[in-house]
Amino acid sequence: MKSLLILLATGISLTSMAQQGPGHQRTHIKDHPRVNQVNKREDKQEKRINQERKEGDITKAQAKQDRKNLKEINQEKKDMRKQDDGHLTKQDQKALNQQLNSNSKQIGH
Repeated sequence: MKSLLILLATGISLTSMAQQGPGHQRTHIKDHPRVNQVNKREDKQEKRINQERKEGDITKAQAKQDRKNLKEINQEKKDMRKQDDGHLTKQDQKALNQQLNSNSKQIGH
């Protein structure tokens, strides 16, 4: 009976370790306020680029450059999140928002 309990306990702990091992990392955190705020700004800028291109306010080349800038910001966000288990620190958010501010001024100009 005692060996059965030890075997059962070992099996349970191995199962939970397999699910939460060092290679298992959450990369998507639902309702994370800093990530959501940055994501919304990226989405709005993408929509602005598409709208201004559609209306002819910017050239195809300008739209391509604006999207490239946005893509670089998004990649930096992903890299920052990898360093903090899927989170963005307040400092990360501030840096990304500064880049998004600069990019926003460039859209359409």
